[in-house]
Amino acid sequence: MKNIVYLSLGSNIGKREEFLKLAIQKLSEDKHIHIEACSSIYETDPVGFTDQDNFLNMAAKISTSYTPLQLLERCMKIEHELGRIREFRWGPRVIDLDILLYNKENIEMETLQVPHPRMTERAFVLIPLLEIDRSLVLPTINTPIVEVLDEIPDREGVRLWKQINGEDAFALFES
Repeated sequence: MKNIVYLSLGSNIGKREEFLKLAIQKLSEDKHIHIEACSSIYETDPVGFTDQDNFLNMAAKISTSYTPLQLLERCMKIEHELGRIREFRWGPRVIDLDILLYNKENIEMETLQVPHPRMTERAFVLIPLLEIDRSLVLPTINTPIVEVLDEIPDREGVRLWKQINGEDAFALFES
């Protein structure tokens, strides 16, 4: 498990929290992935296509032996298993798993860009990410993520929904 990766998770259809829980569970059941940390869950206003329900978003830090493309394939398989249908860009979804950071690498492929190309524009990604690690730096611009967040004007659309207790990532999902 040599690669450190940060993921963003989101859901705005059906039992949103349950889909987040199931995605984390499926990630943790994979022998090539270890969940290192999870953020609290935030309720967020939709971005891009705004005529849809609010999202629940969170971030996770994992260690993995997967290559970037293998991890992307695994994330897409989890999305499919949980019923994600890709109807149109930024549309509603039962689950969304995005690779935000993979080690400190810059990856430019047709199917994958890391750091995630729009993460610097999205408070709903950066706020949960910084909850896990406030010292993260974007490798593409060598700028601390906390400074990038300071430049985002609209953070009001990101509200703490369920706080993690700090002891166990899965305690986040207990009643």
